[in-house]
Amino acid sequence: MSNKSKFLFVLFVGALLLLAGCSGSNNTSSNDGSAKEETETEETTATESQASKTTLVAGLDDDPPQLDPHFSTAAVDRQIYQSIYDKLIDVDEELNFVPMLAEKWDITDEGKIYTFTLRQGVTFHDGTPFNAEAVKFNFERMMDPASGSPRASELSLVDTIEVVNEFTLKVTLSQPFSPFLAALTDRAGMMVSPTAVKEKGEDFKNSPVGTGPYKFVSRVKQDKIEVEKYAEYWGGEPNFEKIVYRPYGDENVRLTNLLSGDLDIINKVPPKDIEKLKTDPNITLSEAGALGFQGLYLNNKNEPFNNKALRQALDLVIDRDAIIKVALRGAGVPAAGALPPGTWAYDESIKPTERNVEKAKQIMADAGFPDGFSFTLKLSPKPVEEQIAQMIQSMAAEAGIKVEIELIEFGAMLDDMDNFEFDAVRLGWSGRTDPDGNIFALFHTEGSINYGYSNPQMDELLVQARTETNQAARKEIYTKAQALGKEEVPFIFIYHELDYKAYKNYLQGYKHIPDQMMRFHTVTFK
Repeated sequence: MSNKSKFLFVLFVGALLLLAGCSGSNNTSSNDGSAKEETETEETTATESQASKTTLVAGLDDDPPQLDPHFSTAAVDRQIYQSIYDKLIDVDEELNFVPMLAEKWDITDEGKIYTFTLRQGVTFHDGTPFNAEAVKFNFERMMDPASGSPRASELSLVDTIEVVNEFTLKVTLSQPFSPFLAALTDRAGMMVSPTAVKEKGEDFKNSPVGTGPYKFVSRVKQDKIEVEKYAEYWGGEPNFEKIVYRPYGDENVRLTNLLSGDLDIINKVPPKDIEKLKTDPNITLSEAGALGFQGLYLNNKNEPFNNKALRQALDLVIDRDAIIKVALRGAGVPAAGALPPGTWAYDESIKPTERNVEKAKQIMADAGFPDGFSFTLKLSPKPVEEQIAQMIQSMAAEAGIKVEIELIEFGAMLDDMDNFEFDAVRLGWSGRTDPDGNIFALFHTEGSINYGYSNPQMDELLVQARTETNQAARKEIYTKAQALGKEEVPFIFIYHELDYKAYKNYLQGYKHIPDQMMRFHTVTFK
């Protein structure tokens, strides 16, 4: 994320002035541009009229880089995917597996054979039938080494894929793979139209076709993505004629649009506004524990962070409690590793790193860096992100570590990470229902969010955890892996966030799933 951060205040004020002078198509207030205060009668009338609205407008924290789930590496992409695509399996509010495109599944041969019975009568938005051949096409597309799909690691143990009949598929694994079903509740389980992929090629990421309740209509980058209801949806006709997703990288502008009525729901709430929203009579604030982690991605291939001592030193200068208290207003807990509290593999014996500036100085001196070192920290141009970065900058300076802050657009930052054109990036991971989706992806040599870290001992532990079917035994393996990761510091864990969704009270039927993804098929206006 590239950074010229001093423009932030000017941009924010300008955005607020623009909002004050303009009225969106879904704004329930006066459209004459005046800034008059609403009366109680006007609020009541606006609320009562929501039932006649046909378009839901959702505010996102960033503009999704692309719309092909098999090549997605951003959490915000998945917000749109919940409308356009179905998965083979979904999760409920307790993270239990529930049928979606797969009506049922049988696991045999000691966890190596998965037989899926698929839902009948389903079509993709372009009319292509959904069947076992379509699923086989999707799996092979992700597994193709030439494609470079980030999903390949999630399907790496798939040995053969057999179409038994039109609606039955048998997947044989080379060895047991405990996280397999969990992977299919996310992007590895999202089904794209084989016809559309063949016809559109690279452009599929800009005009996607799935089987979900809503089909893609149009996109204006940095402005909006529109989807409209798919009347033939197997799960019943959607409640809204259209959903419009609007990106607001500036959290203050995003919240202002929610309060003004231009947005019906937002996917992320500014920490500083949580307490205020709890008492707002027009807003519902929903809280859930999130599955992911937040911290600093380090480029382990290049200087300075190809040096373990310098990674350890930076880890030691960060005051996690201070960041949570000041920047997050308490909306998080200190992180010791990739697995958050409340999940079955979490081990409280793995403690977050405590700040110790003197120890950091000694480690650097022993490694030949008595005067410290310098690096560039990239981040999104958002108020909370900038505050976290400035706090890290100040904390690091006490140990002689010089941090240059660079703000960069989200998609550009991801490109830089893919090309290893960074020192450190302030970013996190949204988390997965199985711990493998957090820790293997980050620490294994071939993990999808691994940036140059490789340790044969770690690889062996994580492969062992994948193939172990006993949960207690898996937890012991993950504890060893996290302890090793804490020593080697390929990634600096700072906090586990709490997930907040804020929406207008006239929305009903919203289900807050801990995977942080907004699902709208059950939502209506009242």
